[in-house]
Amino acid sequence: MSENFIELRNVRKEFAGVVALNDLSLTIRKGEIHCLAGENGSGKSTLIKVMSGVYQPDGGEISIDGNKVEHLSPMASIEHGVQVIYQDFSLFGNLTVAENLAMNVQLREQRHILNWRRMREIAKEAVSRLGVELDLDTDVEKLSTAGKQLVAIARALMSDARLIIMDEPTTALTGKEIETLFRIVRDIQSRGIAILFVSHKMREMLEISDHITVIRNGEKVADGPTRDFDEALITRHMTGLDIISEPYVWDQAQYGSQPARVETQNLSFGSDLDNINLSVRPGEIVGVSGLLGSGRTELALALFGMMPGYSGSIAISGQETKLATPQDAIHAGIAYVPEDRLSEGLFLTQGIDRNILSTSYEKLAPGLLIDQKKAEDWVDTMIRDMQIATPTGKKLVKELSGGNQQRVVIARWLLTNAKFLILNGPTVGVDVGSKAEIHRIIRELAQKEGLAVLMISDDVPELVHNCNRIVLMHRGAFVEEMASAETSEDQISDKLKNLT
Repeated sequence: MSENFIELRNVRKEFAGVVALNDLSLTIRKGEIHCLAGENGSGKSTLIKVMSGVYQPDGGEISIDGNKVEHLSPMASIEHGVQVIYQDFSLFGNLTVAENLAMNVQLREQRHILNWRRMREIAKEAVSRLGVELDLDTDVEKLSTAGKQLVAIARALMSDARLIIMDEPTTALTGKEIETLFRIVRDIQSRGIAILFVSHKMREMLEISDHITVIRNGEKVADGPTRDFDEALITRHMTGLDIISEPYVWDQAQYGSQPARVETQNLSFGSDLDNINLSVRPGEIVGVSGLLGSGRTELALALFGMMPGYSGSIAISGQETKLATPQDAIHAGIAYVPEDRLSEGLFLTQGIDRNILSTSYEKLAPGLLIDQKKAEDWVDTMIRDMQIATPTGKKLVKELSGGNQQRVVIARWLLTNAKFLILNGPTVGVDVGSKAEIHRIIRELAQKEGLAVLMISDDVPELVHNCNRIVLMHRGAFVEEMASAETSEDQISDKLKNLT
């Protein structure tokens, strides 16, 4: 019997004459953890949909267990044991954990009357297979991202999975949650189940996988055992470029004599913030990290006027200012890029132009009419300066890649002439090429324009390479501050793991 579970040979897929996959071959062995890497638009999603029977290839062939499959439909794919866990998990939020876990089994058993006792038995078995604890009676919509992911994995195992495809599984997880996920993935592997792990995060690829395949522009550009790769090589294959990350150095000679752009004294808010003393000077990029619930997002919200009941003081350029509303913060020169750009940062059904201008219409319409010429000039300038890949400013934001969407959010706030920029998870779900470009733009604005930046992130390399100082938070308080140039990524990761 073949050691390979699934083989794709010379697969081609086109959409209206545009080639999405070109002569692509891929082999996943039984019990293998295989990482698929590539930038947004490289063809990863198309490849996943071909493997799961959603798309039919226009050329090439697919074999499972050594046998050629003539027509791989979604149902046939599931029957062969292929399960896909997408980024949205495809769960029923208004149903309980038990109902979500038991649904597929109940349908497979062709039960016409719901057996509640049988449902709980199925759910308990599913959870026990993972070795985790989940409240079976909780509605899935109330679970954390990590909890929803566990439900999705447990459901896949109950469907007799032989290959589980995980699409960007760590995007919204904290360090400890990623450790738990990796433990579960390795346990699944020990049972002979293959994993296709799709990710932008190179360090995770190198840690979890046995084999790595890199695709670019719909073609396979690298393939081999994980031991043959390092981060620089993966980056080069993904982008075709050598991306060099150098530590960010704050120009104290130029900006050190200026008052802090933002300074807090004993900033507190209930149990979320505990006597926060923070100073960010012009040209500085200060990083903040901490475990889930550490208070880092609450700090961002307080500085953006969304927690008006705070105590303590906030000074802007040396002058104490009361930030009771987001409008107060905007007028004070503060901008906020939220962690969840899709639900909090963008108007997805509107064009790039309207998204970019959404915070600037007051300046465009001092009277009753908008200055259309000025509006178009501003949009064109921001598209050019932020290098947003689009043929027109009218293109809908929902049609952009994650990296370009993030550039639109940042462009919107830069257009307000903000002096202090809060970035919460600035490159979550963004591929390595776009991430490097966003970092370059932020660093350049800080160095040349004196923009003060507070960068909140779980991505330790992102903080080390782009901040001159890093602060760790725990239970609403600052617990340690360190200079990035004097601290390694491993040291910070170890400190975060010890915050319990």
